[in-house]
Amino acid sequence: MSLGGVYTSLHVPELDCVFDVGIALRSASAVGTLLLSHGHADHVGALMTFLGARALHGNRRPLRVLMPAEIVDDLMAGLAAMTRLQRWPLDVEPIGLSPGDVYWLRKDLAVRAIKTFHPVPSLGYLLARRIDKLRPEFLGLPGPEIARRRAAGEDLFTSTERRELAYLTDTLVQVLDHSPEVLDARVVILEATFLDERKSLAAARAGCHIHLDELIARADSLTTPNLVLMHVSQLYHPDEVVPILDARLPPGLRARTQAFVPTGPWPG
Repeated sequence: MSLGGVYTSLHVPELDCVFDVGIALRSASAVGTLLLSHGHADHVGALMTFLGARALHGNRRPLRVLMPAEIVDDLMAGLAAMTRLQRWPLDVEPIGLSPGDVYWLRKDLAVRAIKTFHPVPSLGYLLARRIDKLRPEFLGLPGPEIARRRAAGEDLFTSTERRELAYLTDTLVQVLDHSPEVLDARVVILEATFLDERKSLAAARAGCHIHLDELIARADSLTTPNLVLMHVSQLYHPDEVVPILDARLPPGLRARTQAFVPTGPWPG
């Protein structure tokens, strides 16, 4: 769920990740990794509830939390206070990152911290999968022989990177200029807080958010096959969002764009 200024949390079970925790998603309580974009309440405010829900479901392993390095100490101090209130340990494994850092979530999945543009320390994330392929000259070998050579230390494989998902929220659109590689991802989850004249472009930029006008102007460069727009302002009813995109986006971009909004009213 994502409603600009109120709550944002996205669960991606295929990657065993949840992005931000402005609301506690019960369905994500078994997840292994939380990636925080920044410390504003609508993105981190439900962390205590989320950790409590994990405990209720019997998940006692500390949650791995990736976040901007600058907020680690404050977040841990806040959790220490919440632990005293809860009378139960709210344990996490904090991982502080700076733009450009790469952290391996598992042996075949890495996350790269992306510089975003917001008034507080913030990050986006690019998740890429490493795919190992047998070198062409070894394709005819039987399985046991491949296993033997691999055990002997022979270099049998080449590795390629497949960029799976980029998550970019609470940022100026300049993030796409600073880190154009995010558009190579198979899925780009991008904030689009304001969609029309109800909020001016200047006002959107003053708050360090993206206006749909800016994406329309860049339509030809938004090359990702799947663009997911989220963090829509509560200026808009969910039922308005898709018709606005239908009317305003160029057809080629519209065909690759989805709106991350509910049917019916905003939850809560």
